[in-house]
Amino acid sequence: MIFPCEKAVWYYLPQIRADLAKELVKTGMTQSSAAKMLGVTPAAVSQYLHKKRGGQNIKSRVYKQEIGNAVDKLRDGAAEPELYSIVCKCCQILKKDDTEIGGSCGDGTAG
Repeated sequence: MIFPCEKAVWYYLPQIRADLAKELVKTGMTQSSAAKMLGVTPAAVSQYLHKKRGGQNIKSRVYKQEIGNAVDKLRDGAAEPELYSIVCKCCQILKKDDTEIGGSCGDGTAG
């Protein structure tokens, strides 16, 4: 059995980090700067960019908009609590889009 939060840690968060890294680099940020901002290594960012890490599932328009919002906030120097909220929202969107599990993290509806 896979618990909802376990799936978030193993699948959704790596996907979110990968998407954030890709978008940060697309805006002209170096891989090293993106890595520092996300709290990962430059090697991890390289792996995200080369699709070796962080699943490459099809993403909804809503999810892509939230990633764009997060990138804007990161580049503007947003406080960590605001970024945590955005990442949580991205995770919930991915979970909702995932047909294997329904409900939100921690709401008891995941199956």
